[in-house]
Amino acid sequence: METFSPEAPHSSAASTNGSPAVSSDSPGTATSSSSNAFSATIDGRPSQQHPAPPPSVPAACLACRGKHLKCDGNTPCSRCTSSATECIYVASRRGYKGPRRNAAQNPNKRHASSSPPYSGPTVESCPMMLGHTPVSIPAPSLSAFNPAIVLPEQSPVSYAPTPALNHAGLYRNSFASPLDPNTMAPPNTMALTTSSAIPHVQPPVTTLAERCFDAFYHYFHAAHPFVLPKEYFLRLLKEGNTPGLNVVMAAIRYIGSLFLDAGPAKATYLEEAIRQCYLPTTTKDGFLIQALLLIIIGLDGSCQQEKARELLADCERFAIEIDLNKRQFASLHGHGNPVVEESWRRTWWDLFVCDGMIAGVHRITNFLLFDIQNDVGLPCEEQQYLTGRIPPPAYMEDFDDQLFSGEDREFSSFTYRIAAIRNLGRMMRMPQIMYPGDDTISRIEALLTNWRLHLPESKRDDLNKNCKLDEMMFQAHFITHACTIMLHQPLSQLDSSPVQAVNSCAPHRPVPSGDNFNAHTRHTITAACEISKMVTQAVPIIQHTHFFTCVVTLSSIVHLSKWALYFIEDEEDLRQQIRLNIGALSKLSKVWKAANTAWGQVKGVAQEIYREKKAHQISPAFWVGFTQEQMISSIQADEGIMSEFNSMLTQVTQAP
Repeated sequence: METFSPEAPHSSAASTNGSPAVSSDSPGTATSSSSNAFSATIDGRPSQQHPAPPPSVPAACLACRGKHLKCDGNTPCSRCTSSATECIYVASRRGYKGPRRNAAQNPNKRHASSSPPYSGPTVESCPMMLGHTPVSIPAPSLSAFNPAIVLPEQSPVSYAPTPALNHAGLYRNSFASPLDPNTMAPPNTMALTTSSAIPHVQPPVTTLAERCFDAFYHYFHAAHPFVLPKEYFLRLLKEGNTPGLNVVMAAIRYIGSLFLDAGPAKATYLEEAIRQCYLPTTTKDGFLIQALLLIIIGLDGSCQQEKARELLADCERFAIEIDLNKRQFASLHGHGNPVVEESWRRTWWDLFVCDGMIAGVHRITNFLLFDIQNDVGLPCEEQQYLTGRIPPPAYMEDFDDQLFSGEDREFSSFTYRIAAIRNLGRMMRMPQIMYPGDDTISRIEALLTNWRLHLPESKRDDLNKNCKLDEMMFQAHFITHACTIMLHQPLSQLDSSPVQAVNSCAPHRPVPSGDNFNAHTRHTITAACEISKMVTQAVPIIQHTHFFTCVVTLSSIVHLSKWALYFIEDEEDLRQQIRLNIGALSKLSKVWKAANTAWGQVKGVAQEIYREKKAHQISPAFWVGFTQEQMISSIQADEGIMSEFNSMLTQVTQAP
């Protein structure tokens, strides 16, 4: 049984060894009851009838000690008596070696090694006295504080007398047991170094559902910021007056599980989220739209595009049925809470953006919401939303009329993201381009160029005013770059036949080759390089929207088409672009299955291009018209690019 040996704290009321209290009225003198409280010694025999010795004190009082003068040890001492100074002694155990033999001969004389006399209760009345049987007290159970914590049974904790000090100032127990050489404490005392007798309170273990919730807000929310901010969401959930939040919570857990090693729970959370959305008791409201939109994004990034399109059709129909596209929806269903009203506006516009991106990257749907009339207010800046400082909303007519009204106004990053996806919708509504000089190309290029030219200075890159990544502008820029590739690639002279196997995001579009690069080829290559540069942003790439996967894949198709050409002049630049893209896809593949599929296709195409080029290089006719320097440069370029793929493949294989 372990024993507890605490050291009594020093105080002015009692010394550490049980010496009598000092009266506040007469400093340095003991109370009258302390001198003759007992007439028996420890063994119970009567003591000699002589005056009780005064309390043992140090060799010098405080006044003499401060002046470094010899003190006679009397109370008061002669020096303090002559100088009318208050004489105070402080109890000390330093150098204690037991009572002096002549202590009884001069009871008024205090020696440096003498011990203060004990004037407390008897052994029988004080269980903490030396030699008394320790009292066993059961250790407190953590279950009394937290019923969820179950601890194994423990032995009761024993409390033993305070140990004495040796000359080195270290504890020694009363039974002369040796000190532990590691802890310098008695082996049977419950010192601070002994943890077996003191139950350690562990912090509460978070459940998988809680970790999924936190992962959603850490990794995902900034990319699609329409769900209420975390603090506001938890506050409404705690109030319990908003049952629709339970449906959103089920979808949040599914999205969060994608970023964790959740195992089979991912499928379970997905099934539960879809089930709750289609329960007969589920209200058709804005929270249902939010839950469905989250599930759609997760399914699309997990290579379940067909199921995602089914839910998207339902989500769009429900949104129109409840008038989510109307201005008054936010105020009618916001219950006077500006943050909730802002959440409803963002829900409509994020559904609008996601509908456009799904249509643009997969080229199967036709961006249905682009043709739906809406007058929903525009979202505010992200920091305003997260902190609850919601300004009065602007509207799309304000954005469209700013050039002609002469108003120099900066809109939110979310608004420029909406404007970018609107340009994609306009491009999709243009008639099919038949030849390179078609006027349709000029009109669409004017839309894309005007979007860039009229960006405020603070929105021209992907950083906000605090030099942190602005995810909304990040998406707005890559949407515009993707539109440029989609517009110009079919008219470029980059043969797309070598990369026709890269179709995880969109079906292959045949592009004929040409001898010289035309303007469309330059536009295409420039946009692809800009997308590759976006990979270099100082933020974990998995925190971007999963739609960035297909944009990077689109850029990779351009780079691989260029590499498939016979001769490459800017080999080093091309190698770096390809390296950035395959690195981005490998990172995104840790969360999104679509990125893993795209990575496998890009790698396979690269290997096929490399093998085909090596086969052609064996023939002397292949090098007709090339100088020796050009021939060596081309071979080195091919070897260098292929080595990049192999090194990235090795890194992905060795990753945990």
